[in-house]
Amino acid sequence: YGFINTCLKSLVVEKYGEETWEKLRLQAGVQDSFLTFEVYKDEITMQLVDKACKILGVPADMVLREFGEYFFEFCKRSGYDHMLRTLGGNLYEFIENLDALHSYLALSYQEMNAPSFRVEKNEDGSMHLHYYSDRRGLCHIVPGIIGAAALDFFNIEISMEIVNQTEEEERTGKKEHIVFLVTQNPVFSYKERNEFSSSSQYVADSEKQVENQLNKEDLEKAKNTFRERGSSVCPVKKSHWKTIRGIITLGKGKLLRGFDPVYPKSLWIDTKTFCNGLPFHMVFDKELRVKQAGVSIQKIVPGLQTMGICLDHYFSIIHPEVPFTISSIQKFINSQFVFQTRREMMPESWKQRPMLELRGQMIWMESLQCMLYLCSPLLRTLHELEERQMHIADIAPHDVTRDLILLNQQRLAEMELSNQLERKKEELRILSKHLEEEKKKTEALLYAMLPQHVANQLKEGKRVEAGEFKECTILFSDVVTFTNICAQCEPIQIVLMLNSMYLRFDRLTTVHDVYKVETIGDAYMVVGGVPVPVPTHAERVANFALGMIIAAKGVQNPVSGNPIQIRVGIHTGPVLAGVVGEKMPRYCLFGDTVNIASRMESHGVPSKIHLSSSAYQCLKYKNFEMTERGEIEVKGKGKMHTYFLVRNKTATENEIMGRP
Repeated sequence: YGFINTCLKSLVVEKYGEETWEKLRLQAGVQDSFLTFEVYKDEITMQLVDKACKILGVPADMVLREFGEYFFEFCKRSGYDHMLRTLGGNLYEFIENLDALHSYLALSYQEMNAPSFRVEKNEDGSMHLHYYSDRRGLCHIVPGIIGAAALDFFNIEISMEIVNQTEEEERTGKKEHIVFLVTQNPVFSYKERNEFSSSSQYVADSEKQVENQLNKEDLEKAKNTFRERGSSVCPVKKSHWKTIRGIITLGKGKLLRGFDPVYPKSLWIDTKTFCNGLPFHMVFDKELRVKQAGVSIQKIVPGLQTMGICLDHYFSIIHPEVPFTISSIQKFINSQFVFQTRREMMPESWKQRPMLELRGQMIWMESLQCMLYLCSPLLRTLHELEERQMHIADIAPHDVTRDLILLNQQRLAEMELSNQLERKKEELRILSKHLEEEKKKTEALLYAMLPQHVANQLKEGKRVEAGEFKECTILFSDVVTFTNICAQCEPIQIVLMLNSMYLRFDRLTTVHDVYKVETIGDAYMVVGGVPVPVPTHAERVANFALGMIIAAKGVQNPVSGNPIQIRVGIHTGPVLAGVVGEKMPRYCLFGDTVNIASRMESHGVPSKIHLSSSAYQCLKYKNFEMTERGEIEVKGKGKMHTYFLVRNKTATENEIMGRP
């Protein structure tokens, strides 16, 4: 179920982070989230575990053990804490009732294929835990779960080691059967440890006093009671006097003998009443011959009215999937047994109906050498009751199966509602993720048109105030003989040529961290030191200009087939910058600096970078090689002293172009 995969995801995210989970799920090829009540293939979980081992560099047994420990905590957090705590008063009882818990959970998780557990006590207080599963290779989860439960619920540390590992036919089909040796050690606090070690002699003396006061029979019972309780929980968990107080009734000084039931000399119930009062029960001997059956089961399986017939002719064991023999049943005597009627032995009216399943416990009657199967119909919903053409009246009034069917009907309706909500939540999560992706695309497009801080102000509906920048460097470039090229080419050829050139220039703006202001036809304008003031604005623009000259050589003139030539002009000075317009707003620069930079470009020389004197002064001591052009007549400005930028003395061509 999705619950398992969700737990695995939660473990990875919590302990190793979101990035590790993302990497893990991509390598495993699985989705990002799982629905709790949805059934998924086992391969998904196995694949996640396998990839987790490789990514984390941890052996599979350690990953599974850690998952087991986390799974226990995850179940508690998911609302199963109270249910788990009430399974048993000690670890033995807890494990013994795990199958019953799985049987209950199967009402909600109807396709659950849970493992099975059988536990045996040893004389030294240890236990043998038998683990049966259809899934191979997951046995290391068990020590993690059981160890966490033992420490949390019973305050004991346990060690579990595999003593036997086989594949056997004990249950139907080949199943993995692992036997763990479980040894228990108490967890002492510092204070308890000191008390225990310092008072060991006092405890021994006290025991002698108690022995003198109690007769031998009572003492033997006390020891047996203590041994039984201690061996299954923890032999030395309690202090000596806590144990004595549990054995002696305070104030009377007499040993508590425990509860002794009283049995009548003869059974005060007649056969007819017994079979009516327990309508679903069967008694069979070692050869599986039926000796007795309740009236409702006789009504459904008429063959049982013939006493002496073999039970396995009419029923098969569904759980715990053992061979239908007395010895196998006795081995799993503490498990809940589920029987299913055999279709070929049912009356004609049942041929088209689903087979009836019975669930209950086995009780071995030593004096009669017979087995009593006390059971009830295994029905989860009213629909299942109707399918078998049964009625509530067929179930005894004292049988809680009546209440269970009605309560589970309501529970399944709530689960379906929960499942729908979970699906809607997942749909919303996916939509939200897609929305976030689209938002990022929109923002990327917006930030390509406007500076980020300006775009953010506009998104918030704020007015963007114009800003004055005392010093920045502006560059203009254009294509030489662009008008002639346009006259001799198709429009699409011009578009392709400009696009090829501008893509190269745009990449260089990122390499040298300059801001692209705009393009008009073949003119390309960038600025350094705006919108974020930086002291290296002139060097950045100069390196960008050198890159432009190199990049232009890779763009072909559609008329001649030769590389195109560009003119570049650079000027340094103050500007005013701000956003103009509401529709298609642009971040524009204003001031005489813009005009002079444009004049540097228009009065430039093909394949040369033309510098004004102010730009020259900024680059004079910055490892750039420059040559003097001299005084030239500039339109609208008169005579100006200008220079050419030749190269960067310290940077290679690859560095200028931003190549690896």
